[in-house]
Amino acid sequence: MSAGSAGPEDVVELRVHGVSAPAADQASQTPVQVAGDRSAGFYRSRPTCAETGPSGGTVEAYRWSDLPSGTMVRTLSLVFLLPFMLLNVAVWMRPGNPATDPVVRALCRVLGLTLTALYVLTTVGVALDLIAWQCMSSPACLSGRSWLSWLGGRPTGLRLATLTLVPVTAIGLIWWASTRPGRSFNAFRPPESTRSGHPLSAVGQWDAEPLMGRLRSIHVAAAFATLDGSLLAARVAHPQGPGPATVALAVLTGAVLTGCVVLICTPALIERDPANRRLDGIARTVRTIAIGLTIVVVVDVLAAPGWWPERGGLPGYSPTLTWLFGAHAGLLAALAAVLLWRRGRRPEHRASGALGALAAAAVGAGIAVAFSAELVHRVADLLDRGASPADRTTLRPPPVFTWAIYGFFRAVLITLVVTGLAVLLSRRGRTRAAAAILARDFPNPSGEATARLRQVRQLVARARFTEWLPSLAVVYAGLAGLGAATTVIELIGEYPGDVIQRYARVPAGFVDFGIRFGSQLISATVLGLVIGGIFAYRTPGFRRHVGVLWDLATFWPRAAHPFAPPCYAERAVPELARRITYLVDSGKLVLIAGYSQGSVLVAATVLQLAPQVSDRVALLTYSSPLRRLYARLFPAYIDDDMLREVGDRLGWRWVNLWRDTDPIGGWIFSAHRPDAPPTVTGPPASVDRRLRDPDGLVAPPGDSVPPPVRGHGPGESDEPFLMAARELVDRLRDRRRAGPDDDSPPASWQRL
Repeated sequence: MSAGSAGPEDVVELRVHGVSAPAADQASQTPVQVAGDRSAGFYRSRPTCAETGPSGGTVEAYRWSDLPSGTMVRTLSLVFLLPFMLLNVAVWMRPGNPATDPVVRALCRVLGLTLTALYVLTTVGVALDLIAWQCMSSPACLSGRSWLSWLGGRPTGLRLATLTLVPVTAIGLIWWASTRPGRSFNAFRPPESTRSGHPLSAVGQWDAEPLMGRLRSIHVAAAFATLDGSLLAARVAHPQGPGPATVALAVLTGAVLTGCVVLICTPALIERDPANRRLDGIARTVRTIAIGLTIVVVVDVLAAPGWWPERGGLPGYSPTLTWLFGAHAGLLAALAAVLLWRRGRRPEHRASGALGALAAAAVGAGIAVAFSAELVHRVADLLDRGASPADRTTLRPPPVFTWAIYGFFRAVLITLVVTGLAVLLSRRGRTRAAAAILARDFPNPSGEATARLRQVRQLVARARFTEWLPSLAVVYAGLAGLGAATTVIELIGEYPGDVIQRYARVPAGFVDFGIRFGSQLISATVLGLVIGGIFAYRTPGFRRHVGVLWDLATFWPRAAHPFAPPCYAERAVPELARRITYLVDSGKLVLIAGYSQGSVLVAATVLQLAPQVSDRVALLTYSSPLRRLYARLFPAYIDDDMLREVGDRLGWRWVNLWRDTDPIGGWIFSAHRPDAPPTVTGPPASVDRRLRDPDGLVAPPGDSVPPPVRGHGPGESDEPFLMAARELVDRLRDRRRAGPDDDSPPASWQRL
């Protein structure tokens, strides 16, 4: 079957699924791919069992679910890159203040540079501090470990130089993994004259690879410079002191790190002129210098005579971590101040929405610190295995990691308490609102419907708690930033339990319990993410529940951290625009049906369609998070102007279906509740259609169970969906019959 053969009908219903929905199966049980590849493509029924939609047109489904996940190995790798992903999405959550946008981008990118440094310092802590410095100087630790004991009697410099291969390999691995291209196809480029001027139209048109190439080179340079600094700090501790070569190498290392920060904070060198090979060459030169510097530093450490006095941990390692965490706190505080800056901010952008970028950045940094602290502690416990109680104090992870674990436990505990209070305090209001909704939907329920009515009321009340989640994320962000700031106390040699007992009168034993519990909680979180990644890859139904945040984050192009997962919208949006343009050029009318996350993809696609194409396109969205989540979290890119432009481009052939039981999707322009006055007038008032959910409270005749609650589930087979699809196709046909020069509203619109 050729890509253009749509059968005798003049309409193609292009369905775009949500998170992990089996799009190929939406077309038929025996689909055939008509465009794309195995990562993403368009599917139709086989010619022998052609399937038509509610309007009589050909159903075609766009399957994109493998773009953000792919193979299981890739899915698991993305789990460990979660902090980088959250920091990347923080850039897109900025409030759209022209006066502060460059500063927000710079702060997020510098914070990303510190996360790369933390990634390197974690491997340094395992390989150089715990193994090369502490374990290999302890006979008890080397006992029974032949894979380590062969280096046990060697000079300290040789041990450090040899184990440097571990962080070098880690840097090389993440460098290699980050070179996965965001684009693997020829992008669709509409003419400049037809492109939207809205910022969201950049998604799918912005080729992020030049920016990512420069950022990648800078981050790799910073990673090697961080490794060099750790080795040089140990070299300075040599009894003979640092030589001139060591001092010169330290100065060069500091210059490389300073140069990386300056480049990151200079948009003219990072973002502008993607085709400028000179700017690419500058970034690659810094990277090459850092790699060459690492080789010289390793030689300098290897040439150091004799042994170091190996007492305590690796010299300079713990203070470096402490100052790094302090830098996290300072950057987050600066980001909060910039985000709350009111000058230049659009009036409709509230301060609470502006802090979404802070929440994402703080959560990403907090997760990175927690993962690093737990990994180092677990390796220390593993190396201490089998040692006597007297020897178990031999291996000492940096105390700053203990402060970090305590900060994570405190942030999680307080956030859970605040969440519980929010649930309790908001329950009455949410329940009252849910009861009012059900009183309108089911005014005279029968006695046998009492239990079912109570169940539905609970579901509606639970769905309305979504509005509280951004505020709770901001609470956790503030606590995570406070946790990063308190790690600086480690510089004066204080232990968390002693400080808390002295000043807060909380028993040190309780604090120690919190640290142990926090450590177990971090391990459980990592294990849960790994298991979730496996099940998300193997089980689409499971991924539908856990992949919402993942797909929301990877929708946006990489802009802050080059090691973040690539953006699937860079392919999906241009691919949809190309396919729709091809179908229209083939003489077809196109009804786009976007479910959940798919509605975001198709909204961005409409902004890239030429007028002669969008004139033959209608849009049906259902369970859409455009207003409820995206407009709140990404106010600079999803706002009322953008939504109205989508409607204008389509001639307001747009219907949005939503339910009160849906915790994710919602209305676009107005809720249109029967007992409330309309909040919008004109064409936008015709977009939203609220669906009663469920259809009834008791089992209908011929059935033994009541109608199900749809919630956020799809509803392509439901009667409201079929009616909306038929209406939109009728309006498309009316428009075609009226001719392109007739600007009068379609007859079906006049009937609304």
